[in-house]
Amino acid sequence: MTREELHLWYDFLKDLPLVVRRQKVIENFIVDFCIPSKMIVIEIDGSQHYEESERKKDIARDARLNELGYTVLRYTNLDIKRQFKAVCEDIINKTKIFE
Repeated sequence: MTREELHLWYDFLKDLPLVVRRQKVIENFIVDFCIPSKMIVIEIDGSQHYEESERKKDIARDARLNELGYTVLRYTNLDIKRQFKAVCEDIINKTKIFE
């Protein structure tokens, strides 16, 4: 796991009142985090995801995960570094944990 993934895991995700899986295999993909009960995948993207070839792969990957019923939440390493609280709030809002 990257530094940003570790930060998100240890400082937020592991304490959620839901089962969160790290490095979960879904078909031929390994997703950073998965909340199976909510059918949510969380991806933390490094700079390589800005390259055109990687962006195309991400689009295809997200489309396949959507076909399987998953919602994909993507955040950048920079989001984790600079807007950690906002990322956590977004995940809470998207998962509807407290509703």
